[in-house]
Amino acid sequence: MSSITKTKTSSRQREIIEIVLGNGWDYMRGILTGGKSDKPQLPTPEVLSRILVQLGPFYVKFGQLLSTRPDLLPPKYIEALTALQANVPPVSWREVEQSLEEQYNQPLDKIFSTLNREPIAAGSIAQVHRATLISGVEVAIKVQRPNIERIVNQDINIIKGIADLVALSDFGNDYDVVTLAEEFTNAVLAELDFRKEATFTDKLRENLAKSKWFDPKKIVVPQIFWDYTTKKVLVMEWLDGTPILEADIPTFEEKPDDNIRTELSTVLFRAFFQQIYIDGFFHADPHPGNIFYLDDGRLALIDCGMIGRLDPRTQQLLTEMLLAVVDIDAQKCAQLTLELSENISLKTNIARLENDYNIMLRKYYNLSLSQINFSEVFYEILQVSRDNKVKLPGNMGLYAKSLANLEGVARQFNPQINLLDEIKPLTIDLLRRQLLGETPLQTVFRTVLDLKSVGLRSPRQLDVILDRLSSETLQFNLQIRELDNVRRSLDDSANRLSFSIVVGALIVGAAIISTGAGTAQLMLLSNILFAVASLLGLWLVISILRSGRLR
Repeated sequence: MSSITKTKTSSRQREIIEIVLGNGWDYMRGILTGGKSDKPQLPTPEVLSRILVQLGPFYVKFGQLLSTRPDLLPPKYIEALTALQANVPPVSWREVEQSLEEQYNQPLDKIFSTLNREPIAAGSIAQVHRATLISGVEVAIKVQRPNIERIVNQDINIIKGIADLVALSDFGNDYDVVTLAEEFTNAVLAELDFRKEATFTDKLRENLAKSKWFDPKKIVVPQIFWDYTTKKVLVMEWLDGTPILEADIPTFEEKPDDNIRTELSTVLFRAFFQQIYIDGFFHADPHPGNIFYLDDGRLALIDCGMIGRLDPRTQQLLTEMLLAVVDIDAQKCAQLTLELSENISLKTNIARLENDYNIMLRKYYNLSLSQINFSEVFYEILQVSRDNKVKLPGNMGLYAKSLANLEGVARQFNPQINLLDEIKPLTIDLLRRQLLGETPLQTVFRTVLDLKSVGLRSPRQLDVILDRLSSETLQFNLQIRELDNVRRSLDDSANRLSFSIVVGALIVGAAIISTGAGTAQLMLLSNILFAVASLLGLWLVISILRSGRLR
């Protein structure tokens, strides 16, 4: 590192310390001045927001990313950080023009017939201008702020240094702040490459172009113009409209018979339901400013830089969690939380986890489904997980935040909305897809793979259960004698179960091949599989008879 860079970094460190100390954050004061504190104390949400704004654009973006992690922070902090906006003036037109010419390496009048010098929006990373291509198409141009990459890299080094210091405390160890800092800084760096946002936008538009749940013509995602999009410039279709909560649409009080708001809220809700539970690829920041009501009556989703992803297994677990909440089933909620977790800490007390869910769910005993605020429920699930040292994957935070934003927008836009009525027509189709898949053949293959997975995992999971049981006997003052004999007996049973599953899988596989067999080779393979399954099954029966334990 050059002496000039070191000088700049040291100057920035002093600036950060002054801002932190000036706002009275005692815990971070100890960290930055070399002290050690094992009991972290966050400033109030308002103070934290003020500190981030004073620290500059990178920290504002850092705070905005933190707002997507309700699995890490309580709801009051999420709310304050969501409203965080960088107090940064727009970049001068001269700098914008220079950046565009550097990116395109040609005069701008060769690309644009008009280009508005006044930005229509300015943020911590970029600002947006309206323009018209030579072809006559109106576009929005998102231009990265000059030198923002250098500023971000400088502050990233400081963030990582602070994370290394915090990691020395119990708090830092429990929450693995070094990994979190790496995750967030990588997310900021990813936002500096507008080609990724362009890819996300295209994918979202492709997914929403087809649906059985709503009319795809009622919702739009802006088209990307790849010929003019670079790492630092994003050119997309211009859409005429206003943010959905500012749209001039009659309310129910003004026109009781007008159902426009009902229709639009249904389209919006179903579009996100499809993104989350079917596509597993969803717009993770659906706040009111990113949902537009267009002049032609359609809805538009803009600013697709923040995307959440859910794999099929997680989608299924979240659906089951929703049903468990509806059934007020604390035991099932605890079980599903552990299945969702990235890793289960040895400090996790399963009995306490279930008890905390019991306490949480009591408030919903006498409520109908239409009265339940589902986003609030998932925020509480994240809180229970935090309290019990269960680390959930980061996409759970994005899921809960997206759900909260969506529900908030929907209720403000249409106070008459009943989320239960919106869910009902979709649940049967959703469960059918999760249980049966798109085709019968797909279902058979998935069943075989699931059986194989159960067979391979069962002995290991039983070992984990027994280890937990033996370690928690001290806590509950219980003793289990001859645990080794119990373990061996269970292992034998699990091995036989696994063996039976493998035999069943062979038979299913042979049946599938024989059904579609068109050649002698496939018929031969099918017969071999049946023969192997028969021999293994016979061996299993003989071993059970020899054991003398038929019951």
